[in-house]
Amino acid sequence: MNKSYHFTVCIMVSLFVVATAVVSSAAEKKTSWKIAGQMEEACKCNAPCPCWFNSLPTGMNCGATQVLFLDKARYGKLSLDGLALAHFGQSPDGQTMMNSYRNWMFSYLYIDERATPEQRKALEEIGKIVLPFASSKNIQIRYVPITRTVVGKEHTITVGQHATLSGHLIEGGLGGNPKIVNPPGADPIHHEYLQGRTTKFTYTDAGQNWTLENSNYMFTKFSTNSAEYEKYTAGLAQRMEKMEMQK
Repeated sequence: MNKSYHFTVCIMVSLFVVATAVVSSAAEKKTSWKIAGQMEEACKCNAPCPCWFNSLPTGMNCGATQVLFLDKARYGKLSLDGLALAHFGQSPDGQTMMNSYRNWMFSYLYIDERATPEQRKALEEIGKIVLPFASSKNIQIRYVPITRTVVGKEHTITVGQHATLSGHLIEGGLGGNPKIVNPPGADPIHHEYLQGRTTKFTYTDAGQNWTLENSNYMFTKFSTNSAEYEKYTAGLAQRMEKMEMQK
């Protein structure tokens, strides 16, 4: 088996595991939803994060966060406008995020504490689909204030008392910001994103004590919905079946 084929198989297997979690969540809850807003992401790796290409972390492991700020969002008829949710997780030493999915050291979901009980439940359901919440046996859900301030090019996000992320986009060689489009690990939210670096990245929960700077930072504007994620999941299943037949 050549290296290219092995690389592709690893990516597809990993993504199919993620897709299975999406299918399970969708089966349990048929309510349709739609979200639009911005994603702020950072991790321990050097920029750009190799995990989206199923390459090994630049350090012993990859610890990462994704924070979603929702401008316009609905879960059924319930409005989620202006709310936020975040996720933190970490791969085992010497393993990529993709290949170690469901075996991460921890997977913590953070829900905007301003949400009503009904909104919290809706955000949890969406978070379980668009964020990798089912990636570990060590899972927690917390309700905390999630804030963001933007001063010039610097974005500063806080997730309760647990995390601070300050990052900025970098300039491309021909101007503008570097854009990564359709990486192997892409889901609908990550089909393209702008590349940057952190100024500061700290996390003190799940037994962790991260203090980082100049690590990977990513930003994107997104608009997606439950139907798009169902289509994405179905496409992964078809590609997996095709690859199995080609073996």
